[in-house]
Amino acid sequence: MAVEAEELRLILGLKLRTLRQRRGFGLKDLADRAGVSISYLSEIEKGRKYPKPAKLLELARALEVPFDELVSMRVGEELSELQEVVGSAYLREFPFHLFGLQAGDLLALGEPERAAALLRTFVDLGRMYGIEMDTFLLAALRSYQQMSGNSFPDLETAATEFRSSLGLGARAVTRKALDQALRARFGYEIDYETLANHPELGGFRSIFAAGRRPKLYVNSRLLQEQQAFLLAREIGHQVLGLHERPITSTWIAVESFAQLLDNFRASYFAGAVLIDRAWLVAKLRELFGRPRWEAARFLKLLREARSTPEMFFHRLTEVVPAELGFHETYFLRFSITGEERRLRLTKVLNMTRIPLLLGLGLDEHFCRRWSAIRILQRLAEEPHAADDPIVSARRSHFFEHDQEFFVLSMARPLALDPTSFSSSTVGFRLDERFRETVRFWDDAALSREDIHTTCERCPLLADQCRERAAPPTHLQRREAQQRRVEAVTRFLEAHR
Repeated sequence: MAVEAEELRLILGLKLRTLRQRRGFGLKDLADRAGVSISYLSEIEKGRKYPKPAKLLELARALEVPFDELVSMRVGEELSELQEVVGSAYLREFPFHLFGLQAGDLLALGEPERAAALLRTFVDLGRMYGIEMDTFLLAALRSYQQMSGNSFPDLETAATEFRSSLGLGARAVTRKALDQALRARFGYEIDYETLANHPELGGFRSIFAAGRRPKLYVNSRLLQEQQAFLLAREIGHQVLGLHERPITSTWIAVESFAQLLDNFRASYFAGAVLIDRAWLVAKLRELFGRPRWEAARFLKLLREARSTPEMFFHRLTEVVPAELGFHETYFLRFSITGEERRLRLTKVLNMTRIPLLLGLGLDEHFCRRWSAIRILQRLAEEPHAADDPIVSARRSHFFEHDQEFFVLSMARPLALDPTSFSSSTVGFRLDERFRETVRFWDDAALSREDIHTTCERCPLLADQCRERAAPPTHLQRREAQQRRVEAVTRFLEAHR
């Protein structure tokens, strides 16, 4: 019903604004004629307010249209496309409120028909390129994280208070402590056996069953650290009062942005509970103060945090920008799955000016020089039997943009499918602040390599890059276009 009410408000606002402009009335003219304030009329036109019948009747009289015509969902031919945009799932689900907007704010830009044409462009692009709604909503969530610097003090405070209630101090929290808290404080039942033995559901990390006594099924084949994260996230839903939530992990489908946002907030809370912010900052300062990069010391820190590489790197993106001032940071997760060993970028958070998303959905090939891809391919070709993940540290120079990053990457087999592999990467731009803080940034033992985004856009010749996975087709098209422009220019100059 909430969606229908919003659509009703937007359609009324659009019709009202169109009729007012057609009559040549300004906001003050119509407000005076209908006996309403200018601000209230503006709120109606933006789809934020829906007047009572008496006010609607006065507006219809002032505009000289029948009451039924004004309040019906029917629109004229000139607004039919606009109505389709208003009813679009893309517009309906987009979280305008996170960006200080409402859908009506966009529809109020300029003439209604032109505003609709602008929005229709984005809707059509989504349909034309087959962009699924969950991809669209995930992009909105990433934008929200980027806008906030991926730092959320309210969630940090809630996590700190919960840790204090467990009497943890800076110590790492155990799965046992989280299990006990979830059972004793929130009345949960927790089943660690059913999923792992289920023939069809063994690939799920967890399943939540609502009820008078909620029940959480956790896959026992997960690492202890992964199980602890699932328990902490479940506690996050309860502590933060989050009610829109998926019932499975991993996702089956994203049903709404509210569900996506609540899951993100609970996950952020879980990371903050598992890895205390103050403890992490102290450990990072100690690590970064050493004169040489030491992979063994970094792995020791990971073990002390009782974390997986992905969880630890995610936590770095939440803490490092605000605490250490490394604001240009990115996180990537790649995976290799299936017999065809398909390489996919499965998660990204980009808080830099480098266009790391090139290639997503475009069948382009990510630069094989990226450390995340190199160690992932190495792991897939020679499965690593050790308990610790493979770790890599290097300096990566995006030569097209002339920006250099210090990059940490880690790869390991997936817990639920040892034949598939995942690598996580966090990159920090090598700016003045980073060089002042991290003593080993120029360690001679760290390799430095020129990299690009995708092979299709890279100008390096075959003898300059042995790792090239595809020809530079995008670059070749751009160069051919430039040659045509130059040929036309020469032709016109010759025939003056």
